[in-house]
Amino acid sequence: MKFVEELVVEAFLPTFRSMLADALRERGLTQSEVAELLGISQSAVSKYVHGDVERNDRLLTDRRMQDLVERLAEGLGSGGMSRVQALVEAEVFVRQLEQGDLLAQLHEEAMPELAEYGDDRFAVHDPDSPVREAERTLTSVRRGLRIVENTSGFAGLIPAVGSNLVEALPGAEGIEDVAAVPGRILDVKGSVAVPAGPEFGVSEHVASVLLAARAAGSDAQAALNVRYDPALVAALSEAGHEAVEFDAEAEIETAVAEALSAQSDADVLYQTGGEGVEPILYVLAADAPAAARAVRDRDGDR
Repeated sequence: MKFVEELVVEAFLPTFRSMLADALRERGLTQSEVAELLGISQSAVSKYVHGDVERNDRLLTDRRMQDLVERLAEGLGSGGMSRVQALVEAEVFVRQLEQGDLLAQLHEEAMPELAEYGDDRFAVHDPDSPVREAERTLTSVRRGLRIVENTSGFAGLIPAVGSNLVEALPGAEGIEDVAAVPGRILDVKGSVAVPAGPEFGVSEHVASVLLAARAAGSDAQAALNVRYDPALVAALSEAGHEAVEFDAEAEIETAVAEALSAQSDADVLYQTGGEGVEPILYVLAADAPAAARAVRDRDGDR
């Protein structure tokens, strides 16, 4: 795991300080004066000006970096710029390079997993960044799956088509914004089998039900499907859930919308089957662990 701050320390600072030290020395400042302005030791300045530090070629040749160094050297060397102003200018530049710019590119190279997000506006420090939201959602599904795997008798609730546990990103618009288990959750000889970790865009049906419910006004972020059983509907209702039936043979969006228009607070949707359609029940919840717990606790088990 590589932090972008490590790249600031390992790549940006040695390159930036050596360039600035060179520029200040070219303006006639002594090593002692340069050391005082930069807040470093004279021995460090000596290393910088003699090329005894490793510099990053991409930063070294970046025109914006060169312009910044020249501007700061001119201001600091002439006394027209304070050290505080120079620091702020450099900090602003660092933040710029971290936000989909050169430091972000170096960070992706050091952490190839970041490249899959492919958003040049991505800022690693942004609390609302797509990366943070996506990773939180995947983590939530993983937590839910652990509950499913440890739920007594869950294998017997898995329909012939398989179960899936899905969770949508906050602003989900399509199935590519919904995390789920690729290949679905299966019953293998009476045991729950989760073939792989959660990914985005791998559930068509359960994700579509969740998205349809959200489009119809539900605030659910997650869903879990299991086989339909009247006793299970009764148990969930007894546990405090609101259940409503929808038409198995109608379009998902239309059927779910009609069901929720009749009972807007429903968090259990079910259909009793149709021609070539297996009866299925869907539990809606705020997140994947909550959906899994609803099924786990259906009979009051903890």
